[in-house]
Amino acid sequence: MSAQPEPEDILVARHGPHVLHLCLNRPALRNALRNQSLREIAGELARAESDDSVRAVVISGNEQAFAAGADLNEMIQKDAIATQLDVRTQYWRAISRFPKPLLAAVNGYALGAGCELLMHADIAIAGRGARIGQPEINVGTLPGAGGTQRLIRTVGKPLAMKMVLSGEFIAAEEALRAGLVAEVVDDADTLGRTLALATTIAQKSPLAVRLAKEAMLQSFELGLEAGLLLERKSFSLMAASADRQEGIAAFQQKRAAVFSGH
Repeated sequence: MSAQPEPEDILVARHGPHVLHLCLNRPALRNALRNQSLREIAGELARAESDDSVRAVVISGNEQAFAAGADLNEMIQKDAIATQLDVRTQYWRAISRFPKPLLAAVNGYALGAGCELLMHADIAIAGRGARIGQPEINVGTLPGAGGTQRLIRTVGKPLAMKMVLSGEFIAAEEALRAGLVAEVVDDADTLGRTLALATTIAQKSPLAVRLAKEAMLQSFELGLEAGLLLERKSFSLMAASADRQEGIAAFQQKRAAVFSGH
């Protein structure tokens, strides 16, 4: 009797011609992120990067959980050396370097690695019932996929310290006030609103969107003058693009622009 194939951790679908939807698919474990989960996400994003028809990607979970953390059963098997050499670090790096817009639709729990995945997204939309946190301290450890670094840059020192050191969750409305999510909507509307926003972004110039994302992310790494120089270079590059010519022509002719990404 042949063994049954292991179910996929990520379900992949298209929403319209230009939006890719990745749905976390471990509902029995509240979408806990194991190495296979991250490998599948990183692999799908690598394919999306080379596919010109994909202009934005949405990651979601289900009604109960976006992702309720890392898979503790997998973590407990690794000692210090194995943890330091864990391949999941490469997967997180690949996710963080995805150059196209990445959006997160967050319902239910986004905890630990789930909160870190949320912060890897460029835009997060949360349902009103979402609960977000970095509770690793409760099991005798600390965030290991950017939680201490991205959270403090996003919400500031006081709230980040509270979340990481106490393990307490925050509600969606507090996450909105802190800048951790961009919008809060009714739980039933979370995925629909996120897909609609991704569709709106996908209708813009892919080249301009990519350069704008790069410039904004680099603002965390560069000083103001260097950041402004990068912005100006990107702005100048668009002057030679067919997309800018199309955008201006469409505006003058009072019609919708059709961008090619060139």
